[in-house]
Amino acid sequence: MRRIIRSMAQRYLGNLFEKADIAVDGQRPWDIRINDQRFYETVVAGGSLALGESYMDGWWDCQALNQFFYRLLKQGIDRTYCQKFPALIGKMKALLCNRQNRRRAFQVGERHYDAGNDLFALMLDSSLTYSCGYWRRAETLEHAQQAKLDLICRKLNLQPGMRLLDIGCGWGSLALFAARNYGVEVVGLTVSEEQAHLARERCAGLPVEIRLQDYRELDTTFDAIASVGMFEHVGYKNYRAFMRVVQRCLAGDGLFLLHTIGANSSVRCCDPWFDKYIFPNGMLPSIRQLGAAIEPLFIMEDWQNLGVDYEKTVLSWYRNFEANWERIKRRYSERFYRMWRYYLLSVAGGFRARHIQVWQLVLAHHGTSRGYRSIRCPQCVA
Repeated sequence: MRRIIRSMAQRYLGNLFEKADIAVDGQRPWDIRINDQRFYETVVAGGSLALGESYMDGWWDCQALNQFFYRLLKQGIDRTYCQKFPALIGKMKALLCNRQNRRRAFQVGERHYDAGNDLFALMLDSSLTYSCGYWRRAETLEHAQQAKLDLICRKLNLQPGMRLLDIGCGWGSLALFAARNYGVEVVGLTVSEEQAHLARERCAGLPVEIRLQDYRELDTTFDAIASVGMFEHVGYKNYRAFMRVVQRCLAGDGLFLLHTIGANSSVRCCDPWFDKYIFPNGMLPSIRQLGAAIEPLFIMEDWQNLGVDYEKTVLSWYRNFEANWERIKRRYSERFYRMWRYYLLSVAGGFRARHIQVWQLVLAHHGTSRGYRSIRCPQCVA
């Protein structure tokens, strides 16, 4: 019986892969090699969670995982195949409870961002910016991240003496850049102890305060507010509450910049593998969900899509990760290495397929009487 089930599963997956121009045991970089025959029935039963876990366990390999995922997602295989039991469980949990409530807010910090400052320092650029770079005029990751930080500051029209709130400050990249180059005071929030510790060290001597704090505890006014790469952890049940926090903390004539990865359609949870291993309780907002959260609290002054820049950013992180793995591998397992490789390259494939986007929104309480001039070209690229 097991042999029959495995044979049926092998044919089923083979047909799916064929639709995406992926061959089993083929010779092209995006073809896959099966190392353990249990792969077939396990992945058919377990969907995307089993696909990721079986890769982590070494049951299959692929030379170019980013190209593998690009082909799967471009053909919409995720919409037909991945809706398995783990995904249904995730949807039910997201529907029945608030998976991003205050009690759970710090879980993503503990599970992902506290993975090790050494890991992120070797993977990211020197500014430790863990979000999409801006490659319009940049040729290196370093320049792309400087350009992105400068773009944010210019979109917010930062001026010396202003107070900036950075919700989800990471290792302090925006706080450090804005304080040094635009003369502003900054309060940065993070839910990661590792991030907070290093960000305070990096910002020492500057008018920057780093807090280990949930955004819902805020009740102070700022001249400008930014949130870069954090909204993915807010959750659809809290989108409106998040916007209300920003509304009460933003000065009457201030601007709010939201930088977030976005989904092409509305969902209530993220992929089961990513939820379990990478970003617990995470999910990507859609245009409709963002619009509903904003209305009628803010006027949308600007909306820019940077999605095409993220593939290049993530592949730069991946190359840094591979080049420096020997320096840190004693602290991590081979399974972690395969998990991180799967994470980075699957994301790169998703952006190449335009399966996911990156948006920058500029919001204001009532809008400016003379209108807002959209900014696309950063001044700082070197």
